[in-house]
Amino acid sequence: MRAVRGKEGASLARPGGAALLGLLAASALLALALQSCPGAGPCWGANGTRGCPRPARRPPPALLDELSRRQRDLRRLATSAGPPERGLSRGGRLGCGDLSRVTGLGVVGSGFTKLVQRAALPGAGAIALKSVHRAGGDVSRCVQRYGHPAGCRRLASYKLLKEVTLLQRLDHPGVVKLHGQCYDNSLDPEIRVTAMLELGSPLEMIQLLQTPWEERFKICLSLVKLLFYLAHSPLGSIVLLDFQPRQFVMVDGNLKVTDMDDASTEELSCKEDNDCTLDFPAKSFILKCTAAGKCDGLNEKKNLFNAYRYFFTYLLPHTAPSALRPLLGDILNGTGDLRYGINETLGAFEKVLHLYKSGLYLQNRLPLLKDYITLKGFRTMEMQDYKCWPSYSHLGCLLSIHNAEEAAAICNSQPQCQSFIVTQQRTWTGRPLASFRSCLTDLIPDVNAVLYIKRSAPRGKDFKKQ
Repeated sequence: MRAVRGKEGASLARPGGAALLGLLAASALLALALQSCPGAGPCWGANGTRGCPRPARRPPPALLDELSRRQRDLRRLATSAGPPERGLSRGGRLGCGDLSRVTGLGVVGSGFTKLVQRAALPGAGAIALKSVHRAGGDVSRCVQRYGHPAGCRRLASYKLLKEVTLLQRLDHPGVVKLHGQCYDNSLDPEIRVTAMLELGSPLEMIQLLQTPWEERFKICLSLVKLLFYLAHSPLGSIVLLDFQPRQFVMVDGNLKVTDMDDASTEELSCKEDNDCTLDFPAKSFILKCTAAGKCDGLNEKKNLFNAYRYFFTYLLPHTAPSALRPLLGDILNGTGDLRYGINETLGAFEKVLHLYKSGLYLQNRLPLLKDYITLKGFRTMEMQDYKCWPSYSHLGCLLSIHNAEEAAAICNSQPQCQSFIVTQQRTWTGRPLASFRSCLTDLIPDVNAVLYIKRSAPRGKDFKKQ
């Protein structure tokens, strides 16, 4: 580890050449953690000399104990998956020097421990900067308890260090990307930590409830795939102790966990089954105590039940295709009673996805397309029409279909519908989108569209001439 001078005279920690992926590896995180606490070992001061700056007042013993526990947790986490050369580190390429180039800073959110700001960085685009919320509840409560602001801010910094360590080691589409990080411990005994992350938008459950079922199913499937990865991660089974929708963001339409400072890789020890109790507000479960003295699958099942109560119950059943509802009911019952583990849950989701994408759920339907006139290479003029819920468009009725036959069944079920247009637009499952219309307007040539008109639909004189 070496220290270099920043633009403002601060000492910015950077990795040595052997560790250069542009960022510090997990072992360097641990070294910084140990340096930050007086009495824990040597460190580099602001003037480049060895030795820690003397604090005005030593933290009280109880706070020192908490700092030591955080250090041990970080040490165990940083070494649990082996050395970084095994390919598990993904620290990114941005470092302290990049912070001087950011523009357009603006707060996008703050929580109990951390502050998140949006920033623009040349060459990297929009990113999120996460740092300790010095006026947040975590620091404030600690100061009320111990009366030592510097030590409390340092204690909160360990949470962010832990999160960065986890993000370096976890490589999955459902985990927010770590673009880089900066550590500055030159100005005082505190660690100044800034994590540079992929920028996402907050998860808004009310908005999600208004989206088409296919999009809500995608959210739930993405979550299940993430929980499967966490159950089998390189660090062991990981539980999200503060599992809430606010811990997740949306990035380009994909769900990602962004807040992992309360994640844990520890498996609960036990002597008997009663030691393995999972308590939730409305339910309790007793899991098995294994011969090895660990609660069998506790981390995995805690994640899974939280996914059920915060996501599945709201997003899965509403407006789902009727033929798929029994299978979705099985998923809700299996996860709500914890009869399913994550393997069984993922298998059940993949079965639903297969039936949906293949159109097998549409078997034994009466042929209805014979009641429609087909005009290939045409569509009608764009205009605001009747609305249906949930639609991909706020201006009309735009729905996902398997084929034109399913679209005909949908049109027949809607009294206003007189025609529909199938275009080349596709959803994430590869299904086409169909626009359902109540009015027949002028025809427009479009090689990528097919227009279907009810034979019984009234058509004006000009339309009939087409």
